Amino acid sequence: MNERSEAGLDFTVLWNGLRRRWLWILSAALLIALATFLWSRAQPPVYDATASLIAANTQVQDSTLGGAVVKAPPLPEGAMAQALQSTQVIAPLLQEIQASDQIPAEEKARLVTDLSDELRRQRLETLVLVSRLDLNGNGIYTLRARARTARAAQELANLTATSLLEWDRGRALENVRRAQAGYRAQLAQVDRELRAGDLSALERQTLITRRANIDSNLTQVRLLEDSIAGILSPLATAVEPLGPTAPRPVRNAVLAGLLGLMLATALVILLTVTDRTIRTEDDLLALGVPTLAVIPRLRQRDVVFSGIVRAARQAGLYESIGFLRVNLMTHLASRAHPVVMISSTAPGEGKSSLTATLADGFASSGQRVLIVDADLRRGTQAAVWKKYDEGGQWYQLTGNGGARTTREALHNPQNVQVLRVEEGVDMLPAGPGVQDSLAVFNQADIPAALSLWRQHYDVVLVDSAPLLALADGLVLGVHADAVLMVTEYGRTNVQSVRAAMRRAERAGLNILGFVINKSDAREGQSYGYSYSYAPREGAKA
Repeated sequence: MNERSEAGLDFTVLWNGLRRRWLWILSAALLIALATFLWSRAQPPVYDATASLIAANTQVQDSTLGGAVVKAPPLPEGAMAQALQSTQVIAPLLQEIQASDQIPAEEKARLVTDLSDELRRQRLETLVLVSRLDLNGNGIYTLRARARTARAAQELANLTATSLLEWDRGRALENVRRAQAGYRAQLAQVDRELRAGDLSALERQTLITRRANIDSNLTQVRLLEDSIAGILSPLATAVEPLGPTAPRPVRNAVLAGLLGLMLATALVILLTVTDRTIRTEDDLLALGVPTLAVIPRLRQRDVVFSGIVRAARQAGLYESIGFLRVNLMTHLASRAHPVVMISSTAPGEGKSSLTATLADGFASSGQRVLIVDADLRRGTQAAVWKKYDEGGQWYQLTGNGGARTTREALHNPQNVQVLRVEEGVDMLPAGPGVQDSLAVFNQADIPAALSLWRQHYDVVLVDSAPLLALADGLVLGVHADAVLMVTEYGRTNVQSVRAAMRRAERAGLNILGFVINKSDAREGQSYGYSYSYAPREGAKA
């Protein structure tokens, strides 16, 4: 059961990873396909033409001819392919190409250069020989020639076939020529003997008769030389091709696109498997602390024009914030006027915006909230609320006059003023950034200050510096009733969360739970129903 569950979880993670990056996968595949299409279209056309030869691989011999045997030797397997890559075939072929008036001059030069290079490398690509033979070597040889014009391809195929026929005929003539040489040698020997002066009449007559027989055989061999043709004969000459065989831009683009799709998918799967960032509640299960909420990401355009608080209201984050608020107060039901510190592992994970929207959620339920911006180096609460309420007013929290920043208020907690950012929400801004923020907390009586301020509010939310960036949060957190850890979807690393948890445990912080912030609304099912469960049209509020 557990193994099946883990396998299902892995499949879900992979599927979510693919769905999250489907646009990237598709874009990569389309880009590769487009590049291949454009590259293919830029390539010169290639035409193929084929000529065929028939092979009768049997011995052919004359009967006697004075004891000389005239035959065409059979071709062993692979001999034709080897001959095609030899100078005996290619050299005369190059001469025929240069003499041909059917091939353009530019194409002639290219073919001669390519064939010469291929001959040196012993790897022909312009010419390809395919054989279909029986066990005795009888059958058909198909010769395919490749050129950049249709007429040149046809001419090259026919010239190559002719060159192979001449080479094969030359093989057959070797024995005939050797027989001719033998008969000529015999004639020369008889002539020398006839010129000798010490021959009898009978001996001279015998030599004359012998010479006549040798001369007759030589004449027959000369006649045979004109008719012998080897074992190859033409079967079909090449015809001019109707269209190019390459390039094929559409086919190449489709194949390259499919290959790019597979490679991009494999890369995404690899990235998903090796991705150790927080994306779902399951990623945090091993830490032993519950996830209290998953907060969707706000559109950057809405944040820029409306501010975080108003953008959160317009985007309908109340369901997610409502879950967080209910979970938070359920765990803190036994604490009166609880102080909750909100922190993260690193800057930029959205703890300040979450603090503001959570305070807005508490206020919407009729509770009074105090936000203490305790990130003294990079306090952002004032900027978060600025676009929501430009006309905030200062109210006396304790004493008369006094401090208007967290740093000053910690030194004089009895005289503090707070900024009313909305009905039910007051905020104590951090003020100008200070370098030695830890010294401020070490010198302040934090328990006394929080005890005094919490009496006026239902909830106190402390926005602290990230735990891995500064030690400020460790000093503040021990005085809070609970600590809420904010992690950013797809950015916060699991190892960073573990490191922050170890620091928090050693300092004695009460980590109440996690919040996964800026989650992709297209993924997961934990909060997706909140958008579809809207009031019916015409329903009253």
